[in-house]
Amino acid sequence: MNTQIRKVSLTDIDQLATLFNNYRIFYKKQSDIEGAKKFLTERIKQNESTILIAEVNDELVGFTQLYPVFSSTNMKRLLILNDLFINALHRGKGISKQLIESAKQIARSCNSSGLMLETEKSNAIGNQLYPSIGFELNRTNNFYFWEC
Repeated sequence: MNTQIRKVSLTDIDQLATLFNNYRIFYKKQSDIEGAKKFLTERIKQNESTILIAEVNDELVGFTQLYPVFSSTNMKRLLILNDLFINALHRGKGISKQLIESAKQIARSCNSSGLMLETEKSNAIGNQLYPSIGFELNRTNNFYFWEC
């Protein structure tokens, strides 16, 4: 299996929207392919995120999406690795690691202070994966969220 990791283009939007929709369903959201297409198209056209895709034999099998924010204390950009999803048929083949390594390269190339991510405590696979590839669990700060 030859996996290619590359930045997404608008020509990928239909396949990406399907993956993105499945990602949202995984997190217990309602299916909305048209909403996914619109959301992703806006991110790409407005250059608001970097989306990396994993492709096997012309089929998109996974993606990750990075959003820029800024760290005042570091006086640098910080990238949030917000989304990571692999099609169930392609899990366990190292594609997540390939996508994350490509995300790390992007972080380095834009002089970012690093990558930050969040996952559910119940995500056993992710909670094993992230430390194995260099991420450290932040045990010193509290994470708070206010929802509108």
